[in-house]
Amino acid sequence: MAHLATPPQPALAALNRAPAQLWLPRFSLSHCVRAVVSRSTVGVGRDWPAEWHHNHFPASPLCALSWFFHGHAELLPPDGPPERLPPVYLSGPFTRPTRSRSTPEGHGMMLMLLPDALQALTGLDPSTLVNRCVPVEDRLGADWCALARAVREAPDDPARLALIEDFLEPRWQACRPAGSVPGWTHLQDWTHGLSLRAAASGMGRSLRAAERRIKGWAGLPMRELRGLGRAEQAFFRVLAAGEGPVDWAGVAADTGYADQSHLCRETRRVTGFAPAELRRRIAEDEAFWIYRVWG
Repeated sequence: MAHLATPPQPALAALNRAPAQLWLPRFSLSHCVRAVVSRSTVGVGRDWPAEWHHNHFPASPLCALSWFFHGHAELLPPDGPPERLPPVYLSGPFTRPTRSRSTPEGHGMMLMLLPDALQALTGLDPSTLVNRCVPVEDRLGADWCALARAVREAPDDPARLALIEDFLEPRWQACRPAGSVPGWTHLQDWTHGLSLRAAASGMGRSLRAAERRIKGWAGLPMRELRGLGRAEQAFFRVLAAGEGPVDWAGVAADTGYADQSHLCRETRRVTGFAPAELRRRIAEDEAFWIYRVWG
């Protein structure tokens, strides 16, 4: 069964005013599901100031199947009007940070899938979902739509998790790449594994052929995947500092950046904020709740 993950910094996660939980999947699904995240503002959010109902998410290579059980949310594009999200929707990798706004009271869940796993399970090309959120019935088959309905109708989050894992388990075991060994990995490790698999599979083993395979599995080019993995490693490195001072030059050196300026540019590209400003907002702003529980 999925188990509730311990936040990297419990004191930071405790700052969330609404219950937000992150589950890691059963071990056999570790190369398929990155995590399941749930958050509810039911009973606590009705009197919040408007800005507390915003949500900030970083760029990510992950795909997600998301549900609203109560309330709804709308995307807030930087260059267009708000876009209301469907009750159940599929989203692809995002190459830019995103911001959304939830109703005062809401309860939602995200099943975060590695993009190559979604491709193996459904045949979908993740590149067609980059920076997009679409109704689940537009892209997934009848069995996935039936799962989506069953999860919405389930009585609580543990029951929803059981439905998701029991649905995925036989399908993933039937299609998972040969030689993959279960085990939880960070994005950098997953990206490295993709690179090795691409180099060792198929006809044609040139660098260009391997890069085409990787983009077909993950929807993004290797350069983008490596940048996102590096950004996640830097995030974990900063979390490890707790409330103490951060040696930004040391973080850059330890996580593969050319220098501190490179770290600052990439952090702004992935999250929308410079590193020190992002750290401050995570500690002070309810809209950054996902950063507080990610591990």
